[in-house]
Amino acid sequence: MTTSLHGIRVLDLSRVLAGPWCTQTLADLGADVVKVERPGNGDDTRDWGPPFLKDAAGHDTAEAAYYLGTNRNKRSVTCDIAQPAGQELIRELVARCDVFVENFKVGDMARYGLDYASLNALNPRLVYCSVTGFGQTGPYRERAGYDYAIQGMGGLMSVTGERDDLGGGPQKVGVAVADLFTGMYATVAILAALRHAERCGQGQHIDMALLDTQVAMLANLGANYLVDGRVPGRAGNAHQNIVPYQVFEVAPAADGRKDHLILAVGNDSQYAKFCEVAKRPELATDPRFAKNQDRVRNRAVLVPMLEAVMKGRTKAQWLGALEAAKVPCGAINNLAEVFADPQIAERAMVTEWEHPLQPNLRLVSSPMKLSATPVRNDLPPPLLGQHTAEVLRELLDCGDDRLAQLRRDKVI
Repeated sequence: MTTSLHGIRVLDLSRVLAGPWCTQTLADLGADVVKVERPGNGDDTRDWGPPFLKDAAGHDTAEAAYYLGTNRNKRSVTCDIAQPAGQELIRELVARCDVFVENFKVGDMARYGLDYASLNALNPRLVYCSVTGFGQTGPYRERAGYDYAIQGMGGLMSVTGERDDLGGGPQKVGVAVADLFTGMYATVAILAALRHAERCGQGQHIDMALLDTQVAMLANLGANYLVDGRVPGRAGNAHQNIVPYQVFEVAPAADGRKDHLILAVGNDSQYAKFCEVAKRPELATDPRFAKNQDRVRNRAVLVPMLEAVMKGRTKAQWLGALEAAKVPCGAINNLAEVFADPQIAERAMVTEWEHPLQPNLRLVSSPMKLSATPVRNDLPPPLLGQHTAEVLRELLDCGDDRLAQLRRDKVI
């Protein structure tokens, strides 16, 4: 079957996470993503381990799990863009590409003659996406921006973690969400720009900044502050605008350890159903708790009452009863439990590949499921520069002599 982005070629000069997450998504959708890496070292994340992929003898290889999880469906080409010959090679490739993605510091691409203005002159239809910490403008534009710092600067850590009165403090999210969200926003922007280029024959520059994205993903909390001027604090596992919508301790597990579940009551009807399951129907008619706005205002009164109720049954008992009543709830799984979950298996969220270094490599699959144009699910480039000769022959008609000269000059 034809993929959604069949015929679109992406020249990917990004590395680490935000840019590669964007280009991996485009590759999943069928774009031919040519990942340009530094000769010798490649993407920084190839070294970000352990864990590293094991060879047949059980020894660590040079392929970190981090890299493998962010670069499926791509072709790896090495090119030293610090050399004039490398810059010329990129310019030649750009003429045959639809999208260019880079996440260098502001000004670096201009020094190499690979900025938007220079490449647009070669290919007016080119969609050029720059991903940086702070964007191409503003007083912070020349700063390096990393996810951890962006989570702090963008307000996320001020609302993540346990309440301060319960001993909480600033807490980052367990994965690099500013990077990941920026990669996804960049994907959407690129698809929109490609649509524009199809209609008008005109490319454009996309300026993506991690800090911009972090501020945007504050979502309802950002809106809360702008509407009423009150600075939200950390709420632990509770929701700022909905009650009860949090983690509750339940009866101890069989081995005596504390156990928990998530109760996610999203509206008044679900709350009434929960009260029936909990055998506390009076809590649904009490005027202090009948409406969500009342429950939010009287959180300090209601939640301790519910905490006592929830400890009366085990997690399995609560999950069975709440699910039967269609009250949103859920377990809190570790990653071993996640990947053993039959729903994850049914949804094909893990793919097993025949990797040259490991015959049964298992990695997470794309979550996108399209009925007519299914996503690709190919192996990440197993080796640094594996496709260099293939791509240069295919796109630039490079002969053996030129390839040999580029290798002697350490351009590739």
